[in-house]
Amino acid sequence: MDRAGLRVMTFNLRFENDRDGPNAWEHRKEMVAALIDRYSPDILGTQEGKWPQLLYLAEMLPEYRLCVDDRPFDPKIQCPTLFVRKSRFRILNHNDIWLSETPDIYLSKSWDSAFPRMMSYCRMIDDTGSMHLYAGVTHLDHMGVAARVNQARIIASWAGKMQEPVILMGDFNEAPASDVHRILTAPETKLFDTWQVLEKPEDETSYTHHGFTGKPRHARMDWVLADASFRVTDARILRDAEDGAYPSDHFPYMADLVMPKQFHAGRPAGLTDDLT
Repeated sequence: MDRAGLRVMTFNLRFENDRDGPNAWEHRKEMVAALIDRYSPDILGTQEGKWPQLLYLAEMLPEYRLCVDDRPFDPKIQCPTLFVRKSRFRILNHNDIWLSETPDIYLSKSWDSAFPRMMSYCRMIDDTGSMHLYAGVTHLDHMGVAARVNQARIIASWAGKMQEPVILMGDFNEAPASDVHRILTAPETKLFDTWQVLEKPEDETSYTHHGFTGKPRHARMDWVLADASFRVTDARILRDAEDGAYPSDHFPYMADLVMPKQFHAGRPAGLTDDLT
């Protein structure tokens, strides 16, 4: 991709679980790393990764920075995590927000959330030094309906306050025709669904969960949202497999964007006149 191009990928890794048998992480971790290397996103957001999985990917993909500053090393938890290509961006700051009524408290959860859920985000500057942006990754609860709505509201409030371009990716455990999607793409967030911008079909071919079968099911629950500072040029669901085996129980989703030529702190977000 040229300098203006930005490739973003969201990838639910499926947590390390020996009960997955032939689909356990040990049997597919090389496929995961190879897929990421093959498509070479500039920003990668993962979900369900435990520390050993994240450290493995960091070792296998040294061109990426693993954004986990100040996160306690806890081998049991699964955290949404950003990997950022070192040659494209410099990280200015990073933070984790717990999606609860006490967002600063580690592992806090509220409402009917089955597990603690969080969003991880970075503020970064591109390699030309001319553009700042925020990238966030999240994984909303898979059980709690009220939790997902309230978790989406926390993220929407965060996005709406940003004065620089925002990209949000993750596994939202909802279909696009949901309250969660409406909250996150409301006008005040300035975020748009990259799949819908390109008027891609909303049917079984767009579903991103497949349970290691390769047969789409449930919904298109893995999204990349971006604000109007970006132009979307392509969006793909990646169905790569090796000898009938899949790297995860979700298909990764990838969007290609065109970045604004320039975006310094303090400039209003949502402009499109600077696009190349």
